[in-house]
Amino acid sequence: QVQLVESGGGLVQPGGSLRLSCAATGSILSINVMAWYRQAPGQQREWVGSIIIGGNTNYANSVKGRFTNSRDNANNTVYLQMNSLKPEDTAVYHCKMLVVERNYRNLEVWGQGTLVTVSS
Repeated sequence: QVQLVESGGGLVQPGGSLRLSCAATGSILSINVMAWYRQAPGQQREWVGSIIIGGNTNYANSVKGRFTNSRDNANNTVYLQMNSLKPEDTAVYHCKMLVVERNYRNLEVWGQGTLVTVSS
């Protein structure tokens, strides 16, 4: 069974930084897409950014220039470096991966979520 475990959330002041981590475990052949989403209270879930196999990245306009995706393929881990944080970044952040298992089954797997609170 493939599972994602997230960490790194917490309370930070405006202008501060946090780094989120999401590690995948299980019978994994490859991970084609690693992505981050967030959901603030009373709002719809929002796509934040993605990194695909090979390292190319894409970001929502709201976080471009402030957030950076990276991946450690050897450890099946994705990171989200968040700089210059704003109160509107406050949300529960979830990672998602498009995984190919060793039996060639394709899966969409979500992490448990980690809360980021930006407040003074």
